[in-house]
Amino acid sequence: MIFECSASSGPVVIVRADLRCQAHAQALVTLLDSYARDPMGGGEPLSAYARAHLAETLAARPGTHVLLAFIEAQPVGLLNAFEGFSTFACRPLLAVHDIAVAPGWRGQGVGQKLLAEAEVVAREIGACKLTLEVLDGNAPAQAAYRKAGFAPYVLDPALGRAQFWQKVLD
Repeated sequence: MIFECSASSGPVVIVRADLRCQAHAQALVTLLDSYARDPMGGGEPLSAYARAHLAETLAARPGTHVLLAFIEAQPVGLLNAFEGFSTFACRPLLAVHDIAVAPGWRGQGVGQKLLAEAEVVAREIGACKLTLEVLDGNAPAQAAYRKAGFAPYVLDPALGRAQFWQKVLD
C-alpha cells in the first residue's frame, strides 16, 4: 500500500486516494468515466458537471473511501466505498458503490486486490460487513465477488434475496 501522491512501478499497487492530489483526482474521473461508458455502467459518459466536481465533492464527504489500483504508475482500477450503519448490528458498514477495472486489465486480479483493501478499511472502521450491488446479468462480477467471499443478501430464504431499488429525484 502507498499513501502518498504517487504509485511505484511493478505489480498492482493499491493506493488510498488523496483526492487533493491531481493525479489521484484525474485517475478517479478517468476510471469512473470509462466504467460509466461500459454497458455494465449504464453506457453513458459522466456528465461534464460530474467530471468537473466529483473529486472535490467526494473529498469533502466524511466516510468516503476511494481506492485506486496502479500498475507501473498507470491507473487500472477504482473502488469507491461509503461508510453506512447497520441498525441490526449497531455497527458501521462499508458499502462498495463503484468498482471498476480498466478493460485491458480485467481478469488479472486487480478487482480482488481492491476488494481485499476495502476489507482492510472496513475492519479499521469497525464495520460489521461490506456490501455491494451487482447486476443480474454481470456474471463475471458475480464470480469475482463470490471469490472474494460475498454472497447475495438473504434474511430468510423463504422470502428470497434482497433487491436494490431506486427512485430518481430531480
